[in-house]
Amino acid sequence: MLLVLTGMLIGGVKALRRVDATSYLKNRPELPPHRDNNAQWDEEDDWPKKK
Repeated sequence: MLLVLTGMLIGGVKALRRVDATSYLKNRPELPPHRDNNAQWDEEDDWPKKK
């Protein structure tokens, strides 16, 4: 069992070494626009007004 876990750890390290973060950050996809699902309730004020 320990041998299998060690093999998985070594395989994971090898895979992470192949990842090039800088090229991903240069070519990353654009994020979709943020949708506020609570926008219809934002105008309501639940707190009592201060005098």
